[in-house]
Parts: sequence; structure tokens; C-alpha cells
Amino acid sequence: MSSSTAIREELCKYAQKTVANKLVVGPGGNISARHEGTMYLSPSGFALDEIKPEQWVEVDIATGDITDIGLRPSSEVLMHLYAYRANPNIGAIVHTHPPYCIAFTLVERELPIMFPDQAALVGRTVYVDYVLPTTDKLADAVVAKVNDASSILLGNHGLVTTGRNLREAYYRTEVVEESSKIYLIAKAIREPKVLTEEEFREIASLESEAYRIQLLQKMK
Repeated sequence: MSSSTAIREELCKYAQKTVANKLVVGPGGNISARHEGTMYLSPSGFALDEIKPEQWVEVDIATGDITDIGLRPSSEVLMHLYAYRANPNIGAIVHTHPPYCIAFTLVERELPIMFPDQAALVGRTVYVDYVLPTTDKLADAVVAKVNDASSILLGNHGLVTTGRNLREAYYRTEVVEESSKIYLIAKAIREPKVLTEEEFREIASLESEAYRIQLLQKMK
């Protein structure tokens, strides 16, 4: 099996997970993975769980050219291209519209670190004010933050997560959505207790967490 075939099949796997876990609805959201100088991106107008392996659009990262004959890439193609160009450590990007994340951005900006999985797997989450989707302005706003954190909340819009592979980027999406849900539930009762900087650093230094993150980066 060629590397491009394996990547296309892996993209289908995580695309189906995003729909099954209600992180997108309808034809919303887009995901991609890098392979050498190329990215494979979801096609425009498709629900993510309907995309077949051969339908992921191959795009040259340096030039932005579509390097195979196929479908039109997602309308957020610039956001993906700019992020890959800005950070060579990014191997995958997951952009979704998780309901609790969107709800959080309607009332708050800074998502605090509240529990160990969030601290270990995601860390700091940054925020970008609402920008018209599918534009170079949104791409510029995301790329300005892409080296600051692996998760970016988009005001009134959704979430972008990055990772060294699809597994890492996808599970960060799940954790940030769960974090937003926990925050909103707790906030409805009283001000949530968040982890201190010292507590956050203690979690990051745990050998067991380092091992789990290492597995996350290697496994598919």
C-alpha cells in the first residue's frame, strides 16, 4: 500500500469519527493531512463521512496547485495551506463546528485548563475573533496563532486543531469540545475552579503522560 493510499484511508477514518461524534453536521468542516510537500484535503460540498479515499484532493503546499485531476478542494483551502507553510511540525489539521465550542465562543474568549487530559493532550487554547469564513482574512487570522497553540477557537464559528498526525489532531478536537462543555456546565452553577500554572506544569512533567502522548503521536 502506497503512503498516499494509507493517508487517504486514514483521512476517511477520522472524517467518519467527526460526524459520528457530532463535531460537524451536514457538509460542514474540513480536515487534511500532510505528506512530504503535499496535503490531502477534503473536497468542497461533501459531508465528511461521505468522502471516498480517492476523493481527497491533493494540493501542492508550496504553490497551492491541485496536483491531481479531481474535485474542488474545501473552501477553507487557504487556511490549511497557510498553516502548513507556517509550521513544518504540523502533520494534520482538523477544522470542525463542535456545538459546545461554538457556544463557548458566544459568551467567553479564554478557555481555562481545568483537568488533566486537557492539560496533557491540548494545553493552552487560543481564540480568534469572528472572521468571514472561507476568506484569506480567516486564513491569516489562524496562521497568526498556529505557532502559539495546537487548538484555536474561532469566534461564532468553530475550532481548528493541529497535530503531528491525524490521530493527535482529532483527539485534541474531542478534548477541547469536552472542555468547553465542562466549562459551560460548571459556569452555570458558579465560577469554575481551574488548574494553577504549577498544577498544569506538574501534569506536563508526569512520565505516564509523556508516554501516552508518545503513543498518540505514533499510532493511527
